[in-house]
Amino acid sequence: MPEALEAKKRRAGAIIRALEKEYPDARCALDFSTPFELLIATILAAQSTDKLINIVTKTLFVKYPTPQSYVDAPLNEIEKDIHSTGFYREKAKSVKGCCTLLVEKFHGIVPQTIEELIELPGVGRKTANVVLGNCFGTPAIAVDTHVKRISNLLELVSTDDPEKIEFGLQKVLPENKWTTWAHLISTHGRTICIARRPKCADCVINQFCPSRQDKT
Repeated sequence: MPEALEAKKRRAGAIIRALEKEYPDARCALDFSTPFELLIATILAAQSTDKLINIVTKTLFVKYPTPQSYVDAPLNEIEKDIHSTGFYREKAKSVKGCCTLLVEKFHGIVPQTIEELIELPGVGRKTANVVLGNCFGTPAIAVDTHVKRISNLLELVSTDDPEKIEFGLQKVLPENKWTTWAHLISTHGRTICIARRPKCADCVINQFCPSRQDKT
């Protein structure tokens, strides 16, 4: 029998409380100081690690401090600067296209609505939600690989479609915890609920997880 919505909400709340106690310092894993920096970092983070992106952006943000600086740079130079992030040709094209539209339509200012953000090349709902939640205080659920996998393992959602996951989680998570969810789950996914070798015996949300491997 499917879990009732109210029961699922209570379980989600208990999961959040346990994870917040376990990871009180959980935050966005990408380093940034402005909405524009986080926008670029998140575009670059696709198919890469946050740790690597933070290494690359440490110098990248100095060289390209504004959208106009990317617009003015030759595409092959941007490719060279982000080469180590992987898929650098596609990412360079997205970054340059994103910055071009930022300059032409938004006067170089990162917009604050998801509708406007997803107009930008290289920006989907995940990237938009990362920026909205971490820079503008807008409750937003960013569905990364950890959120996708673990939210399904917890049976808070039952789909691989990122947009359906986002909307499904909105129904069971408190709105003021939407942004926090990605931080907590991503931290938990990197440290305990590792994809191919989960440490279920060490998991603080073990009792709330229908997929735990050490059931008795």
